[in-house]
Amino acid sequence: MSEPITDRFWGYLVEYDDVDAAVDAAQSVYDEGYRQIDAYSPYPVEELSEAIGFHKTKLPLLVLIAGIVGACVGFGLQYWVSVIEYPINVAGRPMNSWPQFIPITFEVTILFAAFTAVLGMLALNGLPRPHHPVFNAPNFKLASRDRFFVAIKGDDPIFDREGTRKFLEGLGGKLVEVEDE
Repeated sequence: MSEPITDRFWGYLVEYDDVDAAVDAAQSVYDEGYRQIDAYSPYPVEELSEAIGFHKTKLPLLVLIAGIVGACVGFGLQYWVSVIEYPINVAGRPMNSWPQFIPITFEVTILFAAFTAVLGMLALNGLPRPHHPVFNAPNFKLASRDRFFVAIKGDDPIFDREGTRKFLEGLGGKLVEVEDE
């Protein structure tokens, strides 16, 4: 029989009214050495994503690879059918008449790339996740209106509950403990 979970602590969330204060706080958190951090804002703020050390995603590379694989599969299937398995000479054309293979090759390329983009986006973002622990925080609904939030997760390697709390209180803003359900 498993032990009941007594500590549902997820991390800290700091609320700011001003975008500049949130960017400064996020930069301070990153400079302090925290890496399990996130930021929430009502509109895209490029400086905020740079401040938390957000790096490029692997999704474009995955889509490119899937597109190349799709092109090879589309062309290869047509080549196999027309040249190897069912060769029919129509009007004296060569068996490998590649110009007629282009439309299907293009369509299969787009198909593979599009499916990889959608499924890769879902997988890399950890979706679908209908509930996130930050939704438990009071005032988090204002993240879609006029507030800015910086979060530090409790599973960060240098996270210390008291030390991190004191550090975040020194950055200003309203500090909130977030519990996981």
